[in-house]
Amino acid sequence: MSIISGLFRSRDKPTNSTSGSAYRFFFGGSTSGKPVNERSALQMTAVYACVRILSEAIAGLPVHLYKYQEDGSKEKALKHSLYRLLHDAPNPEMTSFVFRETLMTHLLLWGNAYAQIIRNGKGEVIALYPLMPNRMTVDRDDKGKLYYQYQMQDSDAPTMKTGTVTLKTTDVLHIPGLGFDGLVGYSPIAMAKNAIGMAIACEEYGAKFFANGATPGGILEHPGTVKDPAKVRESWNSAFGGSSNA
Repeated sequence: MSIISGLFRSRDKPTNSTSGSAYRFFFGGSTSGKPVNERSALQMTAVYACVRILSEAIAGLPVHLYKYQEDGSKEKALKHSLYRLLHDAPNPEMTSFVFRETLMTHLLLWGNAYAQIIRNGKGEVIALYPLMPNRMTVDRDDKGKLYYQYQMQDSDAPTMKTGTVTLKTTDVLHIPGLGFDGLVGYSPIAMAKNAIGMAIACEEYGAKFFANGATPGGILEHPGTVKDPAKVRESWNSAFGGSSNA
């Protein structure tokens, strides 16, 4: 009996760690010593360009809702309620382009994209609102069913209560990226944080090098007493400092 119950037990909770390892893929410090998160990574021109091109390319693709006919053909379901949400505007605050661009940006930075599904009294979908992935937690209850917990802020849409809100799977559109359990995706930025951290360190080093282009090691000697050291320092920097004098 114990063998059968072990076979049919509920799946483990979604986790951000590899199986059999204590290593976790989080934002934070890198081997270069530079902290890496979604915002600092986006300041890198290469990361920003990749995220912008991919998100705008996906957002620019045409989105149509189709229905199949009895003969097997299909036609656009222009009168369906979801057609307007997907093709025109998922909510009164943004267009379909902005909505898909936002979700794709979240997917590229955090590895997950979430949107709250708003329904009317009939259970019909009437709106979709993006949710911030860094404030979302995916977990399982005692019966093994998935649920979502979202940390609210004052800047969020007024469709949800303040504090921590628990959402059912039917109330959340979740698009996970590459992951190990198929439920929660890993952040591409967190997975590549060492490479991005090194790029940030190299960029900072280069910027400081050009800002202080000539900083030779050594000692300047003067036969007498320097009456105005600040003027000497200013003259030295104007002659040798800066990227143009590197």
